Amino acid sequence: MAEFLTGAACFILLVVAVGLVRLLRGPGDADRLMAVQLLGTGSIALVLLIGVVSASPALIDVALTLALLAAFAGVALVRASTTRRPPDNSQ
Repeated sequence: MAEFLTGAACFILLVVAVGLVRLLRGPGDADRLMAVQLLGTGSIALVLLIGVVSASPALIDVALTLALLAAFAGVALVRASTTRRPPDNSQ
């Protein structure tokens, strides 16, 4: 079972790496926001899998903390992207 979970962790790490490329090269703010959410969710899943494989309850606490930070980061990015756009005056 540990081999399967380690393989799943490697797959999630690969998906997060692809998301990092999208974050750096994303054509728009929405793509970047979704990539940041993918990085947060992927890192939470990765830490949880490593915590289960190594039987470390402290890593589960770290994953819960990352979940809170990812939620706040998503809200902050949405607020920043909506407040920095100039108003559209094409009437």
